[in-house]
Amino acid sequence: MREVFHLPDDLTEEPNCLNSECPSAEASQKIQPSIGATSDLQDVEDDIFTNKNESESVDGDIDDEIDSSLKGKKKIDSSARTAWAVLIRWLKDGIFRGWDSWHRSSLLGSAGDIVHQDNVAPKRPGCANNFVLVKVPTWIEGVEDNEYVGVGARFGPTLESKEKHANHTRLALADPPDCCRKPRNKLTGEVILVHRGNCSFTVKTNVAEEAGASAILIINNQTELFKMVCESDADVNIKIPAVMLPQDAGSRLEKYISNNTMVSVALYSPKRPAIDIAEVFLWLMAVGTILCASYWSAWTAREVAIEQDKLLKDASEEFLQVGASGSSGFVDINTTSAVLFVVIASCFLVMLYKLMSFWFVEVLVVLFCIGGVEGLQTCLVAFLACFRWFRRFAESFIKVPFFGAVSHLTLAVCPFCIAFTVLWAVYRRISFAWIGQDILGIALIITVLQIVRVPNLKVGTVLLGCAFLYDIFWVFVSKWWFHESVMIVVARGDKSGEDGIPMLLKIPRMFDPWGGYSVIGFGDIILPGLVVAFSLRYDWLAKKNLRAGYFVWAMTAYGVGLLVTYVALNLMDGHGQPALLYIVPFTLGTFITLGKKRGDLETLWTRGEPERPCPHMQLQSLQQKE
Repeated sequence: MREVFHLPDDLTEEPNCLNSECPSAEASQKIQPSIGATSDLQDVEDDIFTNKNESESVDGDIDDEIDSSLKGKKKIDSSARTAWAVLIRWLKDGIFRGWDSWHRSSLLGSAGDIVHQDNVAPKRPGCANNFVLVKVPTWIEGVEDNEYVGVGARFGPTLESKEKHANHTRLALADPPDCCRKPRNKLTGEVILVHRGNCSFTVKTNVAEEAGASAILIINNQTELFKMVCESDADVNIKIPAVMLPQDAGSRLEKYISNNTMVSVALYSPKRPAIDIAEVFLWLMAVGTILCASYWSAWTAREVAIEQDKLLKDASEEFLQVGASGSSGFVDINTTSAVLFVVIASCFLVMLYKLMSFWFVEVLVVLFCIGGVEGLQTCLVAFLACFRWFRRFAESFIKVPFFGAVSHLTLAVCPFCIAFTVLWAVYRRISFAWIGQDILGIALIITVLQIVRVPNLKVGTVLLGCAFLYDIFWVFVSKWWFHESVMIVVARGDKSGEDGIPMLLKIPRMFDPWGGYSVIGFGDIILPGLVVAFSLRYDWLAKKNLRAGYFVWAMTAYGVGLLVTYVALNLMDGHGQPALLYIVPFTLGTFITLGKKRGDLETLWTRGEPERPCPHMQLQSLQQKE
């Protein structure tokens, strides 16, 4: 999923002044939670904002609160968590929104646009810019320092999009600080740093331009940012850019200048690429995971079938016992459990939403680690057992208290798996921790798809149908009751102090100047994967080749559905999209249509496997003929 920042369109006006009366045109547009948007983990994006009391308003412009947390303290350059780490926190207060894609463990994420095309705030010639995020790198005495994030105004010229074309310009303090009248200090092309309040944004900018400033940085009176718009009678023939900074960032710069330290800045607003190669790798990861899990599941099913045929052919009385033991390692779900899964998942989602906090996310991390250890050791043991050097260790067992018979190979691999998982949990906040999370996540998904099985197409249809409705409800419909998308809030880990829950695969956006991750939730892989794995098991048991079987079609349908999700995500300006909204119709629709056309639908729907003649009965028939 990649993340996206978007400003809600639902604005309310209220007087906006600090310590003097505002002109009648001065009002503050504050962003309120929008009730009809959303995401998947929100796919993020949509409403997750909290209403803030904005009685402390500022200058007379109509300004829109954008966000809190653009605190500007982190240097946005070192890793994929940079700008996102800052931006994601905006989401917590609800002003810029983002979408991260998890999907209940099911959702698709992608980084969205940092441009907000607002059709509500007033527009007119000279006052029609989109609200864009602006990078403000700083240099202290010629040495590169922190990079802050601000927001551009509705008025003034547009900013340069490439850092190399942005000029390094000295920063000067306004005197008086509010810049509501001509500064006492002489300006010769510097960027002027001013305080918000006492007059409108357009007045400040016009005064700064007349004084010789090349740009104006307006320090907000709180950590949120606001949309700087134009009042109806404002002079908008403005030739210098205006950018708002959060309070803490501006205060820090002001302190440097007050101590006679030379501060230089550059202003630019890089564009986010429509498609990042991270999405390609994420697509390959999802498809590849289902592909591996399906072949493992089908191979195991075929081995069991061959063993059963052998026992039947030998007329062995031990067949029932062996059959029971052979099936004990798998869990076949039925229609009732498929429906219950969605009900329980919904209850758990609401619990996460209500109880979301730092300690609760830590509990989820522990549960993920437990599942990751089990998944990693299961996959490693199965892989190593394919080599003859390890086979005898995989086939020799020792009895372990509480665990029963455990192979020597498992005992040898387990410490490594535990150590790997613990290292990830301890260092999960570093820039490359996503690699460990993806390894554990893929191993866990493959293990689940190997153990849990859909016995027939009927159960698969009920499961995916319920998951389809589940996604739509908790991403879109839940806003009507909770005033925000429940799935998006949970997926992002709001109020938890974390960057989101761990039940997702993610890759850093490699060519995005704003950083971030493309992510996909476990649910978007596991649930469709159950049906895709079922199709390959059926093909192998029916002895169908790839062309005559169903697996290639089901696998292709899943890949196309996931691809369409990414396309929809980009076409809809980064608004979160539930991946199952597209994947389920493609996967199920293809499977059912093809089965009906080939005349196999009844068998696929009820039995789930082709009828296999009993070898023992075949042998008796041949003997009678002789």
